[in-house]
Amino acid sequence: MFFNAGPDDRVQNVMNIKPVIPISLTENWNLVNRLILPVVSQPRGFEGRRNGLGDTTYQAFFTPSKANKWIYGFGPQLQIPTHTNDSLGNEQVAAGPTAVILTTPGHWVTGMLASQIWDVAGPSSEPDISLMTLQPFVNYNIGKKGWYVSTAPVITANWEARSDEEWTVPIGGGVGRIMHWGKQAVNLKGAYYYNVEKPDNVGNYNVQFTFTLMFPK
Repeated sequence: MFFNAGPDDRVQNVMNIKPVIPISLTENWNLVNRLILPVVSQPRGFEGRRNGLGDTTYQAFFTPSKANKWIYGFGPQLQIPTHTNDSLGNEQVAAGPTAVILTTPGHWVTGMLASQIWDVAGPSSEPDISLMTLQPFVNYNIGKKGWYVSTAPVITANWEARSDEEWTVPIGGGVGRIMHWGKQAVNLKGAYYYNVEKPDNVGNYNVQFTFTLMFPK
């Protein structure tokens, strides 16, 4: 939930559905497929709200099958216009590189996810896309009962915007727990982030609730 969003300082709700499916390619390499499908409820001034799907992002990470001190992955990213309302997306198709690197010393998990996309196809009447995303993340696992604290701010730079509207920089964090419901492993997390830098129409802060079904080997 993004609070104080838009010209009327209303609430924007975004539910991101993110399946992650790893596939073994060879003895030495895996392909990790990640899909991001946003379901959006967007304030629209005096016209009420616009509800529906946003644009879908697909990310493919080629990663070594044998982990060492550093784990990394790299590959392409594709954004396709699946929005169900004009105010929820862009008709352009966008693509670019994405990469992740992380390490797990002791109780810590630290790393960075990064990507850059540009529009590659679509109507010339639509706004151009040039968007960089950086997500540093730090987890600290507490004890043996599955609790952890974390921070994973999603920092974006819209290079097509005015210079004073380019960056969105949140700070914050949250707490979560990995547990079992019967035989099913689940990850529950709540977090809060405040935007110290943002465009005018982006909310001042957001509250996140995450529910993840886990299928470890």
